[in-house]
Amino acid sequence: MARHWLFLFGLSMALAFRIGYAAEPDWSNYGQILARHLSERTVAGTRLAWLNYTGLKSDPAFTRAIAQIAAFPVDNLKSREEKLAFYINAYNILAIKTVLDHWPVESIKDVGNLLNPVWKRPVGNVGGNALSLDEIENDILRRLGEPRIHMAIVCASKSCPDLHPEPYTAAKLNMQLDSASAGYLNNPTKGLRVEGTAVRVSKIFDWFGGDFEQKGGVETFIRTYRPDLPQGLEIKANLPYDWTLNGE
Repeated sequence: MARHWLFLFGLSMALAFRIGYAAEPDWSNYGQILARHLSERTVAGTRLAWLNYTGLKSDPAFTRAIAQIAAFPVDNLKSREEKLAFYINAYNILAIKTVLDHWPVESIKDVGNLLNPVWKRPVGNVGGNALSLDEIENDILRRLGEPRIHMAIVCASKSCPDLHPEPYTAAKLNMQLDSASAGYLNNPTKGLRVEGTAVRVSKIFDWFGGDFEQKGGVETFIRTYRPDLPQGLEIKANLPYDWTLNGE
């Protein structure tokens, strides 16, 4: 009996440790930001999640969120899902930070120039390392082999996929990425629009077309979330991409 009790006690302590010291950070600050400053709007004909940058700039929760990803020990992230969720959130937080660091701007692209684009500039600290948005996207996220990241990372622009209304987490990641993909591909103002015998989709599917091969290619990926599309339609990744800011 004593050994049995000790085993159960040790198991409960191990579970408590796992729960109390999960590999992912507590995203409550980021969640508060999204709840307070994100809303649905249609702006200049584009339906999107609209971010209140003006209010966000003075919100201490955002300062805490930035500090959190800077201090978080990224070596604690073991699973693919943990890494994906963490770096998607980090990308989105630092894209917002980039805008606020140069506020006011009409587009995140105004922060950089042709020789030194914004994507290549260090934008913040992640786990003790200064990273650019390009490094997070291309050197970390894309190497994890999940094309749905392109429906989740948000470059602070109207034609980007929308900011998800809650932080991404490992436990809910698959559902959240499906939701983000379905939301984008059911938005005719920037994700997918049927015009006659053609389906016009975001240029994201041109820029990163190869990433979708592991899902059967761009068309197969799209039809996963738009099974209503008639067969035989030509898919063109040529919707205009609006780089103006996704908020004010």
